[in-house]
Amino acid sequence: MKKMVHFSSLLSGFSPKNGKKRRINLGREATIALAKEARKNGLLLTSPGNVSAKWSDNYVSAYSKGGNKGINQDCFIVWEGFGGKEDVMFCGVFDGHGPWGHLVGKRVKKVMPAYLLHYWQEAMAQCSILMNGELFKNANFDQFGMWKKSFLKACSTVDYDLELHPVIDSLYSGTAALTIIREGDLIVLANVGDSRAVLGTTSDDGSLVAVQLSVDFKPNLPQEAERIHQSGGRVCQAEDEPGVSRIRASIDEEPEGPGLALSRAFGDFFVKDFGLISEPDVIQRTITARDRFVILATDGVWDVVSNEKAVEIVSAGKEESAKKLVEYAAAQWKRKRPGYAADDISVVCLFLHNP
Repeated sequence: MKKMVHFSSLLSGFSPKNGKKRRINLGREATIALAKEARKNGLLLTSPGNVSAKWSDNYVSAYSKGGNKGINQDCFIVWEGFGGKEDVMFCGVFDGHGPWGHLVGKRVKKVMPAYLLHYWQEAMAQCSILMNGELFKNANFDQFGMWKKSFLKACSTVDYDLELHPVIDSLYSGTAALTIIREGDLIVLANVGDSRAVLGTTSDDGSLVAVQLSVDFKPNLPQEAERIHQSGGRVCQAEDEPGVSRIRASIDEEPEGPGLALSRAFGDFFVKDFGLISEPDVIQRTITARDRFVILATDGVWDVVSNEKAVEIVSAGKEESAKKLVEYAAAQWKRKRPGYAADDISVVCLFLHNP
């Protein structure tokens, strides 16, 4: 496989006066070229299937299914050998909402890898020493710190990209995004919204247990509600939606006015000044021999399936694990919520020790 394209060398011919936008655009062009190569080699997946590179410890199963609400607003991406580096994988699930939610989700899926890779290369260059044309890590190198900084910058830029988009209207539409990087034995998870990551790992007695890695960012969480109130927004529940908390723009808004059942999302600019943020919660975990797989799934799964049941289903076999979990969740919508429109469902199962 080709070695990584170093954006720092690509940028060497450009002066600072060209500005941040030109550097980012150049980085995106390089990422698009890498993505095309990865897709040609079967290492980039955006439709149901599996990814298993011969040289990798990873095995990924991914699947998506629309509900009964119209067009499927969920999507996902799996990219083995992310950015041309054989030991890095990027995965994500995106859950759009609102009239343009399917386009917002697809847009974020498209641009987020490019922005993330650009900022990661930038951070790596700042914390490395160039010797004989190659970059070497300096003594203060922080692997997780590099990814966290890159995720924070990338998510901010993604939201800015949506705000300025000439076609996609993100005023009352948006998307949740749950993304993961695996680099060697490190996994870095960045969560914007209410999709969820669950780890299947082995306990001391040898049994398989579920460990929730992410937080479902709903407006009624204490820390989220406090930020919303301090921003002038409010958290309300409508009479016809018991148990569903939504951000509303201001005290003057009528109860039937638009609200958002997430406290973090890309887009949804009608409440961005009232406590909604696109800042990701970024966490890390060092993979051990006990850790078997990570499930990334939109809330169409977690609204009707427990963490434990999801881990049980995925542990039964990796090849069609994502499809089996999606189909089980779809059946649970019919059984547990008759009369309700089933939600869109997307699942990515990342197996960590592929022989």
